[in-house]
Amino acid sequence: MRYTDVAIVGGGLAGSTAAAMLGRAGIAAVLIDPRETYPPELRCEKLGGNQLTLLQKTGLAEPTLRATTLDGEVWEARFGYVVTKKPSDQHGIMYDTLVNTMRAQIPRDVASIHGKVVAISNSAERQKLVLSNGEEISARLVMLASGLNLGLRHLLGIQRRIISPCHSVTFGFDVEPVGRPAFEFPALTYWPGRTSSRMAYLTLFPIADVMRANLMVYRDADDPWLQAFRAAPEQAMREMMPRLDRLLGEFRVSGPVKFRPVDLSVNDNYLQPGVVLAGDAFSTSCPAAGTGATKVLNDVQLLCNTYIPRWLASEGMDAGKIVEFYQDPEKMACEQDCLAKAYHLRALSTDNGLSWRAQRWARFVVRLSDGISRSIRKLLSVGTNTHPSSGYPKQGRIA
Repeated sequence: MRYTDVAIVGGGLAGSTAAAMLGRAGIAAVLIDPRETYPPELRCEKLGGNQLTLLQKTGLAEPTLRATTLDGEVWEARFGYVVTKKPSDQHGIMYDTLVNTMRAQIPRDVASIHGKVVAISNSAERQKLVLSNGEEISARLVMLASGLNLGLRHLLGIQRRIISPCHSVTFGFDVEPVGRPAFEFPALTYWPGRTSSRMAYLTLFPIADVMRANLMVYRDADDPWLQAFRAAPEQAMREMMPRLDRLLGEFRVSGPVKFRPVDLSVNDNYLQPGVVLAGDAFSTSCPAAGTGATKVLNDVQLLCNTYIPRWLASEGMDAGKIVEFYQDPEKMACEQDCLAKAYHLRALSTDNGLSWRAQRWARFVVRLSDGISRSIRKLLSVGTNTHPSSGYPKQGRIA
């Protein structure tokens, strides 16, 4: 029997980040995952916005961001025209690279066990795990960070409830220009021109020396269009976005085309003594809304910075302790915001009601106005920083 304070089940982004944070805090923990190195998987492929703030709270930001590629600027387009160019803090990184970078930050005194949990029993004091290799682990707390794996949740009587089946489908693939060394844009977000495309947006962004593409659509899991896109992605993209060539020029999709349908789901009977669910194990989010990493990082930083140290400071691990995390205002607000964004973006992309059409045009006008404003400010700035007589930039000006 191996004894520890925290047993983390699942070595994806949530589990690996938690193991690194707890280990650095001096909390006895073990990480259980069957894979020694996390394999390629179509999940989160960039970090930005409030995700960077949450990453800072983990204490793991600096080495993690060194493994990413910053785009610096993104062009936003619709109808084949760029409507604005604005600064961007998107950091591109493949999901397996992200997870393995997190794993590299786990201290050596945190044991990584490569196996599967086949049995679990929980109580208000200690929890017992039985692994596929016969090893047994006794822990004060079990963190379930096993993503979409339902096995252990079923053993505990936790039931998944799907609230929006196949809410969205994400495609991931590499794109390269034909006859040119690079695309003109550093990064691009292309918004659909019509609801019949069932498209949320196309985003292209750099990862190392590759231009990565994520296409977000709303289709049924058995829609033949999904396989048709996979077979001829260039043709399908031009049919969805007839003026895309104005921005991309001649292009081709290189490497495999992967796609992942996502259900929005929650759990019933999740409040259990000695067990806490984090990330997708608690509830799923829509990749199109860009909130998956937000939910994971928010859960993990709350647990590892606040709740787990507090829980371990006193005897027992009853449900009265665990519920503090689930009822945390920051967690509840994050859950509600992620769900609201998922439904809002789907309706904004596919609903033909008058109010949604008005919102689409309003967003377009706002982006276009932003683009015009930025262009004017840039021209004025260039004019201010040049000598009227020579046209050359002034020397010694401080921006």
